[in-house]
Amino acid sequence: MFGRGPKKSDNSKYYEILGVPKTASPDDLKKAYKKAAIKNHPDKGGDPEKFKELAHAYEVLSDPEKREIYDQYGEDALKEGMGGGGGMHDPFDIFSSFFGGSPFGGSKSGASMKCSGCQGNGMKVTIRQLGPGMIQQMQHPCNECKGTGETISDKDRCPQCKGEKVVQEKKVLDVHVEKGMQNGQKITFPGEADEAPDTVTGDIVFVLQQKEHPKFKRKGDDLFVEHSLSLTEALCGFQFILSHLDGRQLLIKSQPGEVVKPDSFKAINDEGMPMYQRPFMKGKLYIHFNVEFPDSLSPDQVEALSKILPPKPQSQLTDMELDECEETTLHDVNIEDEMRRKQAQRQEAYDEDEDMHDGAQRVQCAQHANSASMQTTRNGIMEITIYDQNYALLLNANTTTPLSKSPQSPLSPKLVLQFIHKNSILDRYLTIGNESSSV
Repeated sequence: MFGRGPKKSDNSKYYEILGVPKTASPDDLKKAYKKAAIKNHPDKGGDPEKFKELAHAYEVLSDPEKREIYDQYGEDALKEGMGGGGGMHDPFDIFSSFFGGSPFGGSKSGASMKCSGCQGNGMKVTIRQLGPGMIQQMQHPCNECKGTGETISDKDRCPQCKGEKVVQEKKVLDVHVEKGMQNGQKITFPGEADEAPDTVTGDIVFVLQQKEHPKFKRKGDDLFVEHSLSLTEALCGFQFILSHLDGRQLLIKSQPGEVVKPDSFKAINDEGMPMYQRPFMKGKLYIHFNVEFPDSLSPDQVEALSKILPPKPQSQLTDMELDECEETTLHDVNIEDEMRRKQAQRQEAYDEDEDMHDGAQRVQCAQHANSASMQTTRNGIMEITIYDQNYALLLNANTTTPLSKSPQSPLSPKLVLQFIHKNSILDRYLTIGNESSSV
């Protein structure tokens, strides 16, 4: 006759006691036992029976051989002697070995006493007299128990933690950064923070900070890179090699007859960053093209280009209209510097106006009167320029159209001067041609 295997019984009770699934790892079992054992320790008013159950469940499930028998045949198989027998160790010994020789509270036997200095409150109250009829009451942690409300005698003090209830431990954490993770994304190690008595251990959280690259810029799953072309390359075609982040060499070239315009973008599919949790999918690589123009051209070059390039648009102006126009001269400017200079001038004028405003209205008006001027242009047009603290008003006497805040509303010279008078800008006579107007 062949012997029969043990009868199967309940194999989920120990997992339920620890509050973990059957797929729990050894680390999960350890964390679950620590949390539950601290909460249910008899020295802290916990249930002694629950404390024993926790210790027995952890003892079985933390032993690979016993766990395998338990998962296959259940609790009865262990009681019948399989896996080394169903005997149970002292739950306090398990707790003591688990915490590195300290079963609880930093003492060998768990014998912690109420602090006599603070009566177990953990805080002391100090009263100090500041003066006649004046006192100050201050509350501070107890020096004897360090705010815990408990003390441990020297003979019961744990030799490892010296009664501090915690010991220093070094642990190496492997941080795995997956492909496609974003700047600011978090990697969490649950329950790996510093431990303290009567508290739930927190997590260690790593926050990724993406280092800037000198060439590539990242936006989400896409990459951006800038490349400068000469005018010849932009018009006649280009070809260059781009070294990618992974060391691959990409050949970038234009299509025959293609013209690249300044500040234009071209995209290459599937050459961007890997997508998070989808490592076989990638974003796009965008190339931003800048076109460098020559500073000047010789007459021969201009003539040669004129024959090759499309003809210039013909002017629609007649010779008579061109003769009536005034010639101008273009000059190079740095627009950012220009704007900063104008902003500084406006701020300076505003500051001066603020300084002169209080108690100096008449002086202010006189200064504004000095900012009015008349001049005759080359084509004989009389111009009056009047400045106030906010804008300049330019009046052409022949056209009666002022360039002011409201250029859509033409005003006659006399109405303009009346407008100025109502705003208390000038206090003198201005002459336009043979006409005089009081302002």
